Amino acid sequence: MNDSKIRGAEIVIKSLVAENAKFIFGYPGGAIMPVYDALYDYMDQIQHILTRHEQGAIHAAQGYARVSGKVGVCIATSGPGATNLITGMADALIDSTPLVCITGQVLSQLLGTDAFQETDVVGISMPATKWNIQVRRVEDIAPAIAKGFHIARSGRPGPVLIDITKDAQVALGDFNYVPCLNIRSYRPYPKVPDSVIDEAAALINKAKRPYLLYGQGVVLGKAESQLKAFLDKTGIPAACTLLGTGALSEDHPNYVGKLGMHGNYAPNLLTNKCDVLISIGMRFDDRVTGDVKRYAKQAKVIHLELDPAEIDKIVKADVPVLGDCKVSLEKLIEKVEKKEHPEWIKQFRVLEAEEKRVVVGNDISPTKIGLTMGEVIRHINEFKADDAILVTDVGQHQMVAWRYFNYKTTRTQVTSGGLGTMGFALPAALGAQLHDYNREVICVVGDGGIQMTIQELGTIMQTKAPVKVVLLNNNFLGMVRQWQQLFFDKRYSFTELDNPDFIKIAEGYNFKVQKVDERTDLRQAVAEMFVHDGPYFLEVKVEKEDNVFPMIATGSSVEEIRLK
Repeated sequence: MNDSKIRGAEIVIKSLVAENAKFIFGYPGGAIMPVYDALYDYMDQIQHILTRHEQGAIHAAQGYARVSGKVGVCIATSGPGATNLITGMADALIDSTPLVCITGQVLSQLLGTDAFQETDVVGISMPATKWNIQVRRVEDIAPAIAKGFHIARSGRPGPVLIDITKDAQVALGDFNYVPCLNIRSYRPYPKVPDSVIDEAAALINKAKRPYLLYGQGVVLGKAESQLKAFLDKTGIPAACTLLGTGALSEDHPNYVGKLGMHGNYAPNLLTNKCDVLISIGMRFDDRVTGDVKRYAKQAKVIHLELDPAEIDKIVKADVPVLGDCKVSLEKLIEKVEKKEHPEWIKQFRVLEAEEKRVVVGNDISPTKIGLTMGEVIRHINEFKADDAILVTDVGQHQMVAWRYFNYKTTRTQVTSGGLGTMGFALPAALGAQLHDYNREVICVVGDGGIQMTIQELGTIMQTKAPVKVVLLNNNFLGMVRQWQQLFFDKRYSFTELDNPDFIKIAEGYNFKVQKVDERTDLRQAVAEMFVHDGPYFLEVKVEKEDNVFPMIATGSSVEEIRLK
């Protein structure tokens, strides 16, 4: 035996260490057992987080990646272990989250025989990954991992799957890790032509009612300061998408609100009044555009985008600016003229005041008997730190929390955007907290979504991560119920929930707990949650049939946004 050679399983771990991976989120099993055995000797160099389900592992890796800006890593065994990662891969692909997912696979000679826990995870995951590969030889392990990390983090980030057969894991090979810096024919950062910048600047300089929409691409491109500098110079009003939230402080004078189905009144309505629409790092999702045939038809569109597949996919760009938005913005800042647009911004403020009168007051300072989700978020704002991270699940609570949480800094918004994955929040909050134990992580969940991954309370218990879980409990699948009320004649078909005693469950996981169903107790309960040094579970019983407004119904124009 050559003493210089090591098993493939150890090559996996040493490769992850070489990539400076700090955490592995995973769940062991037969086909990945050699990797777990190798991991035993590297626990001082890389920390493994044992989640309670593979879906919890990949969502935790997503939460870590979204807050840290690094590649999240998760591992699972073959068969059901691998397929339990698929939802997270699909979520990460549509939300541009960099992940490296490593799965074990049956022996090479058993492939295609329907062996125990054999699944064609490469075939299954192909549409849910940026790149995937099956490794059957020990010498291919390190190059595959190096390539996977490069693809996951470069350009528009995304998830990568590396499926490694068990014989490759136990075979002996040399370890010589060479980081991947480029791949032939893969050009993740297109060069921005100066001629296109000139064309965009000319449109912006002539515009009377320019309007800027920014998405998560600003965060992924680390272009937050460039966005601010551009707005400071041009005076253009700016609105954000769900995942772009936090790229610009909501205190900025040019910030006018949030886009989308449950976003703010003014930024949606005035989309169809601008003369130049500047889109940065957002993909014109249907939740933002509504009926695309009636979306911003009066405007010239400038689209700053890194992924060529997004250019002209939904909205035709008059000036497509393909490239890194940080570079594009720096070039634009030099070319645009110093301006202000006080009368144009005033139109936003007038509509903003109307939304506050009709909607916001009732949400955050209600006179109704029952507690509202909005007033819970108001009290959270009162006690949270400026850099606190909000992690939400999917549903009414997600939209309410997004609307009223006070975002001051970047990478403070973690949620499932494009896929809308219920069960995302609890494990994602764990991953976010593990990146930095000193930052506040507030996990706002609904009673429907939390029950999809409630077992991850056990992972939080084991890691002692001080996540603050706020359960907004209305005994309904609230968002579906709202649609049933508004569009299906209140035919509440299978949306009402008979829930367990969540407080007893959380106590079983050693959380400090409190339950609130009276307004007089709410503020003090929130204050106590933030003071507590450790995991906390606060359940708030809220109105059963409260709705989220404003709202743009599916198929409607942004001009048809409803305040009630």
